Amino acid sequence: MKFPRNLILAASCVAAMSLPALAGVTVNEPANSTNVSSPFTLSASASTCSSQSVSAMGYSFDSSADSMTVNAQSIDKSVSASSGTHTLHVKAWGNKGATCVTDVEITVKAGSSSSSGEIPSYAQSNSHIQALSGWRAAHDTGGSGSSSGSTSIVSSPSLYGSTRRFVTSFSNGGDERYAVEFSDDVDSKNFFYDAWVYLTSSASHVGNIEMDVNQTMADGKTVLVGVQCDGYTGHWAYTVNTGSASDVKPQWHSKSGTSCNPRSWSQSKWHHVQFNFSRTDSGTITYKSVWLDGVETKLDATAFGAADLGWGPVINTQFQVDGYGSSGTATVYLDNLTISRW
Repeated sequence: MKFPRNLILAASCVAAMSLPALAGVTVNEPANSTNVSSPFTLSASASTCSSQSVSAMGYSFDSSADSMTVNAQSIDKSVSASSGTHTLHVKAWGNKGATCVTDVEITVKAGSSSSSGEIPSYAQSNSHIQALSGWRAAHDTGGSGSSSGSTSIVSSPSLYGSTRRFVTSFSNGGDERYAVEFSDDVDSKNFFYDAWVYLTSSASHVGNIEMDVNQTMADGKTVLVGVQCDGYTGHWAYTVNTGSASDVKPQWHSKSGTSCNPRSWSQSKWHHVQFNFSRTDSGTITYKSVWLDGVETKLDATAFGAADLGWGPVINTQFQVDGYGSSGTATVYLDNLTISRW
């Protein structure tokens, strides 16, 4: 819910002369300065705000201007958030324009209950990677068909105000790869990928959603890491170099007993996608787990992933949209992409 700026400013002045803005909102859960998992329960209420009857409540995170609102005097719902420290702004609006806010500081833990999924305090993290300039699109010639794509920053739909939109047009199941570099660290061996993905009704044209992290190692070779929700097999899958570093033959291996199909994901909704892995100096990858909306799927797979590509020191990430069907256009959104390493 949005109100005219002059009305909000006027209401703020009135609130300052009467009650403090915080007085109107009571947050029952989560408590301030606590650790939570995603999703977590938000429970809050407000009957009056600056002596006005509350007509709506809402919440937002950090510096985002977007508020999720309900036309009621209480909120009791499950809320998803990316891992890390956030300020949760819980808001109430009076029926004459007053605004009251209570801020709650929370730390959202990564989506694993095991020690292998915890991000240590000394890890280096690059957040909001989707907002970086330099993203580029290219047809994946390793697949079938043809494709073209474009990408840009948009304000809606958005979690944190810097959503990246990918628009992929394809024929015969063509695949479009989007990539950006974000570091030059050759030493880190443990990684945690954390992102939010939003699908529209065009999800019917999506075959696979692929997420990659590729790192040049100290020996100059590149370790190629990929996880995908495979809508053709209905499984989670991971990348393996079945050749050698000098004769690279990447293939997807489906993890039996797992289930994933992007065409089955709820549409017009943000989905939380995470995975973690480690690698050795020689480029052997251990794929550990993948999470979708907080539900963990064990991969527990070891694969060779080194490739002698002649790259300089770099870590890049790739987000690939694979087409499904004879032709079509698919629009996919990515927000708050964070990759931690140690």
